[in-house]
Parts: sequence; C-alpha cells; structure tokens
Amino acid sequence: MMVLLGAAAALVLVVYSARGQLSRRPWLGISMSKDPANHGVVVGHVVRGSPADRAGLRSGDRVVRVATTAVVEGGDVVRAVGGHPVGDVIDVAFVHAGAERTVRVTLAAFPSPDEMMRMDLVGTFAPPWHDLHGVRGAFPSSLGALRGRVVLLDFWATWCGPCRIVAPKLSALQDRYGAQGLSVLGVAAEEVEDVAAYASRTTGSYPLAADAQGQTTREYGVSTLPTLLVIDKRGVIREVAIGYDPAEDAWLDSKVRGLLAEP
Repeated sequence: MMVLLGAAAALVLVVYSARGQLSRRPWLGISMSKDPANHGVVVGHVVRGSPADRAGLRSGDRVVRVATTAVVEGGDVVRAVGGHPVGDVIDVAFVHAGAERTVRVTLAAFPSPDEMMRMDLVGTFAPPWHDLHGVRGAFPSSLGALRGRVVLLDFWATWCGPCRIVAPKLSALQDRYGAQGLSVLGVAAEEVEDVAAYASRTTGSYPLAADAQGQTTREYGVSTLPTLLVIDKRGVIREVAIGYDPAEDAWLDSKVRGLLAEP
C-alpha cells in the first residue's frame, strides 16, 4: 500500500500525458517551477537516466519551448509532451548559461515511482541532509558520521498508517543487527513538535528526526510514504523500497545481512 504525501506530492513533478495507461504515458523526467522574471520554466531537478537527462538538460536550465509549444508555465510542458506517443522525438529549447539551445529528446514511457527513484538514486552517493532536528535517540549530524555502517533511512509521517506497520519491523532489524553495524534512522517532514509528541507516545529502538522545512525530503525526491533507502558502508544507495509490502520483509533482512558482510 502506498500513501501519497499531500503537500509534498509536488516535490517531484514529472511530466506525462493524460492519455492511455500509466506505463505508456510519455515522460520527460524533470521538476519545474515558473520563472516570474523570464519567459519559460526553470528546471529544478532532472531524474538521472530520464529522457531529459540523456538529452543534456540540467538543473537551473530554463525551458522555453517544447516541440512547437511556447512555454510559459509547467502545464504547457505537460500538454506538449502529452500530445506525443512514447518513442517520439521532439525538440526542446532551453536557456543554459544565458544562451538558448535546442536538443532532440526521445520520449520514454512513464516509470513507476519505485523505478523512478531507483533510476535517480541507486548507485549514487546518498545526498547530504539539511536542517534535521533529532527528536528521539542520538540522531547523527551527518551521513558521513555513519561511514562504515549500513544505513536504513526511512522517510515516514505521523499520520501514515503503513509507516506505523513498518516501524516495529525496522526496530527489530536495529535490535538484531545494530551491534553488527546497522543504523536505522527515521525522518518525518513535519513540525518538530508534532514528531516529538508522536515519538513520546510510541516505542522504538532507532533515532528519529523532524525535517520541518522538507529540504532533506526534497533532496531525496521523496513523494510517497513510507520510502526506505538502503545505504551501504561507503554511503552509496543500493536499494529503494516505496510503500509497504509484507512480502519484502525477508528480502530486506537478507539485503541487510549481505551489506553487513561486505568489506
């Protein structure tokens, strides 16, 4: 079961059409924000391995035209991309470092949330976190402080039902493998007071932190809860699990044991 974040669902905006099944919707792979000072929209994030990434678009570029459509806001991009089938090649004009460029983009099929996060994160060093306020246990100041340990980084919320199911399972993993080098951490994009109040009413064996400004949650591209990242001893993300599936309990235990055994 997957629970979509309310306000945070806009953290990672992907471009797709409203036609056909999800797996066949064309996809560009960028987040966008309107540029009030200029024509077009600013690219906030480019998903690694997406059509936009392969074509050379980067964060900070300003998209001004998609195919024959002049871009004023994000909806223009959505409609222009949605007017083409998967596999079409379209022109995307954008401004980079003050100069306008045009690239050819081959539209791919819209991936699932799991697939998208794996494309973007698996195999990369985990992004640093920002402005996290520990509310239970000794929450580390940085991911670097955990180098040499396997980390399970759980993004959750106090109102998330599946998150409550996952929490005791993560506590059990911490209890079972903590002495062998596992660190489980929980991050909630809510106010410090709300997360602290929830933590005071519940038990658990791993540290929790509040991400009140949502900066770390955005940095990891989280838009669904719970989202669990499996990070190896070098700080590289090795797996991403979105939502909760009880069939994955044994898989996660096996994954942790395998990473703990790595040098």
